[in-house]
Order: sequence, then C-alpha cells, then structure tokens
Amino acid sequence: MTELNSEQDINLHPQNEVGVVVQQLTGAEGEEQAEMFSDILEEAEPGTVALLLEALPLDERYERWQQVQFADRVEVLSLMRADPRMGILRQMPDSEVDLLFAQLSPEDLIEWSDYLPESYTDRALAQMGERQRQHFELYNQYDENEIGRYADHQMLVLSTKATVGQAQRFFRRIDLDCNDNLFLVDEQEHYQGTVRRHDVFRHGPEQPLASLLSEDSRALSADASLLEAAEALEHSREVELPVVDYEGGLIGRVTLRTATALVREHYEAQLMATAGMDESHDLFAPILKGARRRAVWLGINLLTAFLASATIGLFENVLAQVVALAVLMPIVASMGGIAGSQSLTLMIRGMAMGQISGGNLMSLMKNELGIGAVNGLLWALVIGAVASWWFNDSVIGIAIACAILINMLVAAVAGVAIPMLLQKFNQDAALSGSVILTTVTDVVGFFTFLGLATLLFL
Repeated sequence: MTELNSEQDINLHPQNEVGVVVQQLTGAEGEEQAEMFSDILEEAEPGTVALLLEALPLDERYERWQQVQFADRVEVLSLMRADPRMGILRQMPDSEVDLLFAQLSPEDLIEWSDYLPESYTDRALAQMGERQRQHFELYNQYDENEIGRYADHQMLVLSTKATVGQAQRFFRRIDLDCNDNLFLVDEQEHYQGTVRRHDVFRHGPEQPLASLLSEDSRALSADASLLEAAEALEHSREVELPVVDYEGGLIGRVTLRTATALVREHYEAQLMATAGMDESHDLFAPILKGARRRAVWLGINLLTAFLASATIGLFENVLAQVVALAVLMPIVASMGGIAGSQSLTLMIRGMAMGQISGGNLMSLMKNELGIGAVNGLLWALVIGAVASWWFNDSVIGIAIACAILINMLVAAVAGVAIPMLLQKFNQDAALSGSVILTTVTDVVGFFTFLGLATLLFL
C-alpha cells in the first residue's frame, strides 16, 4: 500500500498537497484504496475529505463515502458541491438519508435547499423539531443573494435587563465560532446593541449589562446583498455582526468565516458562469447530463460566431482579391476584444463595489474613450507600419490602422455601456458581458477593416 506522510495529509488545503494525495488515492484500487482512505479519515479535516471524494469517479466515490463516520457525514456533505452531494444522497438507502437529515441544522438545510429537490427538503423538514422548522422558514423567506438567508442563529443574546454576571457566565459556558460579542434585545426581541467580551470581563458582576453597550454598535439588514454584508463586516473590524429584519428584530448573526465563504462562492459562481456553467457542477458529472448543461452555452456562442462570419461574408469579393486581409483580420478583432475586456473588468469591479453611479458614468466614459484613443492611435501606427512592410502595400497598412483605432474606441464605449445596460435589465454583467463584448468588437472590427479595404481596393 502507498504510504501517506502525515504532514502531507492533514489540513491539505494548499493545492499542491491536495494534489499529491489525490494522485495517490486515484492511483490505488480496491482494498488498497480503501485502506489508504481509512488512513486519511483518521486525521484529515472534513473539508479535505469532501475535496478528495469529489476527485474520485462516481463508482469509487460512493464506496469511499461509505467509510466516512456517520457523525462526520453532514459536515462533509455540506462542504461538497451540490451535484456530488446530490449524487451521494441518491445512492444512499432511504433509511440512511432520513437519519442523515435528522442531524441537519436549519442553516445546513438552507444551504442544501438551494439545489435540493423539494421532495428531499420536505423529508429533511419532517425530521426537524418545530423550533428548527421555524428557523428554516425564517431564513427561507430571503432569496439566495440576501444575507438574511445565511444568518447563524447560534449566538449569545441577553435582555437589556441582564447583568454583567449573567454575561460572564454565558461567555464561560458557551463556545461559539467567531464569538467576541453579545447582543442585547428588548422584550420584543428587537436588537438594541452590542456588548464586547473584553468589556464584560472588565466590570463587576452586578453592573447592568446595558451600561456597557458599544457606542458604534451596528447591525446588518437581512435583505442586504451578500457582498454588501461582507464589505460591511470587513469595514467594521468585527468578527461578527447581528442581522435584523425590517422591524429591527434580531434573527441571527454573520461571522467573518461565513462572509468569506459566501464571497468566495459568489466569485467562483461568476467565474464558472462566464463559461455557461455552475459552481455546483460535479467534476465527474454523468456524460449526458454534463453535455446537456454545456450545450446551451455552446449554442449561444455559435450564434455569435455566425454573426461574425456573416459580417465577413459581406466582403467575399475583396477577400478573394486581397488574401492578406484574411491574415490580418484576427489582429483587428483581438486588439478590440482585449481593450474592451479591460474596460469591462474595470466596470464590473466598480459596480460590485458600488463606485459607479449616474453622476460619474459620463466622466468614466470620457476617461475610457481617452485611454482608448491614445492606445488606439499608438497601436494603429505600429500595426499599420508592420502590415505595410510585411505585405509591401501601404494601402493595407492604412486600412488596418484605421480599423484598429475605430475598433478600440468602440471597445472602450462598449466596455462601459454593456454592463450598465445589463444591470438596467437585471442581468449579471459578469455572466454575459464578455460574450456580448466579444461579439461587438468582432463584428465592428471585421466590418470596419473589410469595409475600408473594399473602398480602397475595389
């Protein structure tokens, strides 16, 4: 059996270390793999186990899953992507699924339910107590982009009438993740303020707890977006912030750990979506299922390719007579695409951080146009000179220089305008902006270059 170094295995968060263990695990078979995985389970964190299970083909994955201790199964599944998690649940006997669901917290079920079939969600709710179901319904009223959906109800809460002594006992008896604060509420469970741990242990037990309220106490609105909540938590310099509903009622808290995970998942989802995929997709998704998911995005890209090809087809005559144009066309499209993507990326970042508004949009447009004009003129002269020398034809150099300049100016405008238009129609610019931008720069670049060549050569 291949031996695992204890230093390699454990935590295994660095990609190179995970890769070493994945290579060893996938290189083993049958009993050898089972023994190796058993060794891993003795010391590896649940997150590592989840990563390793996802790296295994479907048949091997379920065999290794059966080796995971029952007490660790909920945490391991919670750290897996939705598709592989669902694949394991479908293979498990009904009795085991029900036992597993009985261990779920409302927070776990909220996260799972984003991709869980309704029948499974109902089964999980049936295993919960009434109070847990109430917590689930409370969080489920918020959508997937609102922080109220992911609030943690495990927190330290006391009445404004409580004493410092009661708070001290709370902190000593209850150990929670990222817990530096205690939240005070009135008789209607409305949030009144925050008391910090270090203040609690600096005062006598008989002192009223309300007298220690932090002057800069703040709370997050439950309908705030995930990115807004994460940014507020970052700027607060706290490790946790309370979450309140529209009436001011305290419904939970958001910790720095949760906020970091949500932001990471958000940007991973955006990255995957640029290719028409989802961050929940399984590395070893069934072939037909994976093909069906990717087919739609391929079809969209095919339509844009046909549009660019149709533009080229309008100039068959000049292409037939001046073959050099076909050699140079990709340069025009590429320069416009790169310039546009730079503007697009800047815009998406600014929009995500709330820095773009109607007041500064025109100034930003002028700035991007200025940058596009300077770079366009510079590279138009360089590329025009190279093309003239390459093909010994100054007319070709003039045509491509003018096309480069025009396309880079259009790319600058498109890079600013496209994300704003998509936002106006409630579409995510990070998902479809690049496809639209590429289509614009390709069509404009080809049309301008070949149109100018037609005027000059024919």
